[in-house]
Amino acid sequence: MCLGVPMKIVSKDGDSFVAEVDGVQREASSMLLGEEVAIGDYVIVHAGFAISKLDEEYAEETIRLMREVFSEEDMA
Repeated sequence: MCLGVPMKIVSKDGDSFVAEVDGVQREASSMLLGEEVAIGDYVIVHAGFAISKLDEEYAEETIRLMREVFSEEDMA
């Protein structure tokens, strides 16, 4: 199953950034997003690209719900 995951941007260099959730970091690009992102912003990352920007409250709630629904094996 493919799934877009809410992640927090922890570093940025141009259109490229590193985002993190639950200690897992991934490199991704914001080139498809159409808006600026900054360190500390939350984005949905899918297939190496940010596809949506989220406010912090919504992102944290989504992450909480994902933890409830998916087992640790599903999240790896």
